[in-house]
Amino acid sequence: MGEKHKVHFDPVDIEIEVDEEETVLDAAFRQGVMLMHGCRQGQCAACKAFLLDGDMEMDPFSTFALNETEEDEGFVLLCRSFAYSDLEVELIAYHEDMLEAGVPIQLVYAEVEEIEALTHDIKRLVLNLVDPPEMNFIPGQYAELYIPGTDEHRAYSMANTTSSDDRAEFIIKIYPGGRFSSLLDQDLKVGDKMTVKVPYGMFMLREKSEGDIVFVGGGSGMAPIWSILNHMAEKGIERKATYYYGARTRKDLFYLDELQELEERLPGFRFVPALSDPEPEEEWDGETGLITDVISRLEGDLTGTEAYLAGPPPMIDAAIPVLGTKGIDKDSVYYDKFTTTGEVEGSESKEESGPDFSGRAG
Repeated sequence: MGEKHKVHFDPVDIEIEVDEEETVLDAAFRQGVMLMHGCRQGQCAACKAFLLDGDMEMDPFSTFALNETEEDEGFVLLCRSFAYSDLEVELIAYHEDMLEAGVPIQLVYAEVEEIEALTHDIKRLVLNLVDPPEMNFIPGQYAELYIPGTDEHRAYSMANTTSSDDRAEFIIKIYPGGRFSSLLDQDLKVGDKMTVKVPYGMFMLREKSEGDIVFVGGGSGMAPIWSILNHMAEKGIERKATYYYGARTRKDLFYLDELQELEERLPGFRFVPALSDPEPEEEWDGETGLITDVISRLEGDLTGTEAYLAGPPPMIDAAIPVLGTKGIDKDSVYYDKFTTTGEVEGSESKEESGPDFSGRAG
């Protein structure tokens, strides 16, 4: 471990201790301070801040996240920043009511309890927690799963809620050649040991709000939304909510019975699946077309509504402006883009089905 320094955050008047060998963002995680963050690889700019005073150095980062002019002016990326003196940092983006609601990061040792095929290319992975035997997280957050025998890890959103904090459950899309998903598809078996670091991410229900909710998802983006919806049912949160889920064909849908049951448990909840390319032989009397077209067709004025989006980046990028035309303010749109490693330049952790950025649309 290196020398310790203090980092004071303006204008929120929060101070943390940081070791010279850890990034400022990791130090905040360790102490349960929930700073805005996304990729944690210097790619997305979610953790951009302004250095007011102190000596700091940054690891390499993408100029798309922080250009040379901004760096010269004093802007920094906290996920790449190392403190070499006491620092004073001005936060640019933050949720004041969530800053100190974070959960300190835990390293958890677990073993595989169950592997279940949900579709032809999506699997459910359940880990039983061994040491410690339980974990803390907020529904909607994600974990890092370490590939056994290596220091490599991949990020996946958790699908369970805190009522089952003795396990970690994931919904993972299988990609040919995927470093972790191929392991899950072919070699991982019940009883295998795994290491998990948890929790990360800002994709979570804003519980102080009482507004209606629109969820939009696709593929393994079901995971964080499934966690949030079940959390709402368990806590008796009866806000009106509609979940639009886009898939190509009938064989890409799953949890249909479970979502129907959730409609009965959660007053005001409605699930709307849509197929963009149904097979001729499929018996499908539900919605068809791109999920954004379905939203445009079925929804009216959504002013005052919050939107939570999780799934493939093209779906999210297409949905945000559609929701805007319906009256949803950009500060009320929260999203979690699920990418493969190759889609994030230089990324080492977002191989398949992993959250790329959790934040506001703006």
